[in-house]
Amino acid sequence: MDNKILHSISAIFNTPDEITHAAKEIVKAGYKKFDIHTPYPVHGMDGAMKLKRSPLGYFAFALGATGAVLALLLMWSTMVVSYPNNIGGKPLFPLPAFVPVTFEVTVLLASVATVTSMIIVFFRFPNNSHPLHDTNYMKKVSSDKYGAIIESDDPNFNFDSVKELFEKLGSKDVEPIYYDEDELSVKHNLFDPKFITGLAIIAVTISGITYFALNKMMFMEPFNWMMKQQKLSAQSPSTFFKDGFSMREVVAGTVAKGKMPYLYPDSIDLADKFMVNPLDVNEQNLSIGKAKYNTYCSPCHDYNGNGNARLNGQFPNPPSLHTDKVRNWKDGHIFHIITMGQNTMPSYAQQINETERWQIITYIRALQRALNAKEEDMK
Repeated sequence: MDNKILHSISAIFNTPDEITHAAKEIVKAGYKKFDIHTPYPVHGMDGAMKLKRSPLGYFAFALGATGAVLALLLMWSTMVVSYPNNIGGKPLFPLPAFVPVTFEVTVLLASVATVTSMIIVFFRFPNNSHPLHDTNYMKKVSSDKYGAIIESDDPNFNFDSVKELFEKLGSKDVEPIYYDEDELSVKHNLFDPKFITGLAIIAVTISGITYFALNKMMFMEPFNWMMKQQKLSAQSPSTFFKDGFSMREVVAGTVAKGKMPYLYPDSIDLADKFMVNPLDVNEQNLSIGKAKYNTYCSPCHDYNGNGNARLNGQFPNPPSLHTDKVRNWKDGHIFHIITMGQNTMPSYAQQINETERWQIITYIRALQRALNAKEEDMK
């Protein structure tokens, strides 16, 4: 026991109030090199310990600023010096366009380099051993107890005085913590050949596994289900169908769920006889009918239905919707023409659903009534 080198003296407490009080008393006694361990963050502990601001934030700021400067220099040297390109008359160095890249490099370098600095500088990597590791003290404070240690290299450290202080504060479990003699005999060096070799082996192994998984295993059965799916992409050729097309026409006679097929595709007379507009003449139906008419019908029939097409002679102008012939058509007759097409007018069944077709017809009737008003309409 006498040959061991003392690291610190530890004490266990049972409640957050006890450990907070102990931290304040340790500070009041003048100790500088001490630490508090709790199974979860205890509110107010930083103030009780009189902790100074961590210097890690300065590392993060410096490394983040370095990342921002390096990103801007890289883009400036590339876009202005080495490969100047005039893109749409914009400046060679458009700073707003470079902000996302600058931000990403700033965050990346600040986060990665800060963690690296913390591990190497603050935690003395590759030394991953600490006298507190695997001690009963650490097992207790990692579970449900609260602990304090005062290190032996504190200027005011005295074994008996520290022990007496902890006992006075109410701790029933005070014990010394010693350095591991084997660990003390080892000199840790970041550039130790064994350490570098270990890192190299780990890097090669992980790289090999990653390469195999992404470039080999993903193409083997049964891991290639994402690469070889039983599907056909739109407009891609097919070797399954004789005509070579992957996109198929709807099978004749089939009816989509929730869809009622048009009953009179081959007879405008039957449509004229049996189909009646089911919609009421109200503001909503007229508004939707007008919007759909202006979108799909007005390019040929014009906005008023006079047949003055806006297509610059690409198609023959249609007849006016205000002739006696068209005004006397029943709603089913017009519905059939919109659904199946007539002469140079194509079918609009794919673009306009059934309800919208009836709404267009309702609006056409309003146009016909407006432009061919009778005397009673003026009263």
